[in-house]
Amino acid sequence: MGGLVDGLRGRIARINPSVRVGRVSEVGRGTLTVQGLSGVATLGDRVDVAARTGRFSGEVLRLTRDGLTILPDSAAEGVAIGDAVDLLGAAELAPDNSWIGRIIDPFGRPLDGRPLGSGVVMRRVRAPAPAAATRNRLGARLDTGIAVFDTLLPLVRGQRIGLFAGSGVGKSSLLAKFAQRVEADVVVIALIGERGRELREFTERTLGPAGMARSVVITATSDQSPLIRRQCALAAITVAEHFRDQGLQVLFLADSITRFAEAHREVALAAGETAALRGYPPSLSPAIMGLAERTGPGPQGKGDITAVFSVLVAGSDMEEPVADILRGVLDGHVVMDRKVAERGRFPAIDLLRSVSRSLPEAADDDENKLITEARRLLGAWDRAELMIQAGLYASGSDAVVDQAIKVWPALDAFLAEDAPVDGVAGSFRRLAETLQAGRR
Repeated sequence: MGGLVDGLRGRIARINPSVRVGRVSEVGRGTLTVQGLSGVATLGDRVDVAARTGRFSGEVLRLTRDGLTILPDSAAEGVAIGDAVDLLGAAELAPDNSWIGRIIDPFGRPLDGRPLGSGVVMRRVRAPAPAAATRNRLGARLDTGIAVFDTLLPLVRGQRIGLFAGSGVGKSSLLAKFAQRVEADVVVIALIGERGRELREFTERTLGPAGMARSVVITATSDQSPLIRRQCALAAITVAEHFRDQGLQVLFLADSITRFAEAHREVALAAGETAALRGYPPSLSPAIMGLAERTGPGPQGKGDITAVFSVLVAGSDMEEPVADILRGVLDGHVVMDRKVAERGRFPAIDLLRSVSRSLPEAADDDENKLITEARRLLGAWDRAELMIQAGLYASGSDAVVDQAIKVWPALDAFLAEDAPVDGVAGSFRRLAETLQAGRR
């Protein structure tokens, strides 16, 4: 009851008795020019337009002495010269602990048909990352419930990893497994530009009741404006920071950064920015890096945000701009391969192209030896696979390849296993047993 009262008090306190009003002076191709607010508006402020066919919101993209350029959140049909424009100020959210288990939009409004409480403290969605000198170090290794991530690709508290995958290779299913199984107090999931029909399928079937019970899902569908799709990622980070600052351990899942980048590109081009590499504007790099830096180890005395960012890569092209920018600020990357998925092994991870930068510190000496041996044998199989499949390899030609041939079926199956009930210790025990079989 106290939380509800505090939320109501917060909402009442945020009611602004006066609003600055401008007028539409020009309607352009997808943008509006507004006069009367140049002296008080700032870049990125939210506005509310009172069109004759209804109200809609937008964002300030450009400022000049003569007026503001506004990008609407929705189609500006029905707007006319002289329509009133209310200045709302910077985009903010008031997250609350009652949001756990809920589905909300990027502006903190419920999407699941139930009332949603509001927190007391307003947070700007465009906040800076914690000061570098005051941040925690990476923490302990986390139980993930997935054998390959418990062993060969360990995930530690506060780590940021990228999940690089094409469409249809099991990316969403892997993210759902993380949401259900990775050790965390709260999970915050950003579904950016997803197809509308997939929301209920993801939350009810893929994620399931157990995953939803500790998750906050923030979503913007593919048919919504680029402003809302971009806002989805920023709002989700803001919600994650709310829980982090309470000292909680947060798992942040973003699907996908590619759609965030595409939305940012649309907004930047509407603001007059010049397209650069493959059509992306120069501001894309700081936008992605700023988003990633807000996750990771928190300030001293606070919690951490362990983050998994998915990236859509056509044809596993790791050099495309979004993948290349994000990879530079991550603590590891996981590459999913369509060829692996096509032969029925999930998660379809290409281990030799994947790396966790928490190693070797995240494992002890014996565990690192097992990891090194497993990678050595997988590498030997990969180099000789074409010859083996063609019948050109003669047994005894290479002792390492001979061992790889023995162990490969069991090792490949291990990469698809769930972790045993005893977690990381059990996963390493299974890995040791698998490798031992290849020595016989």
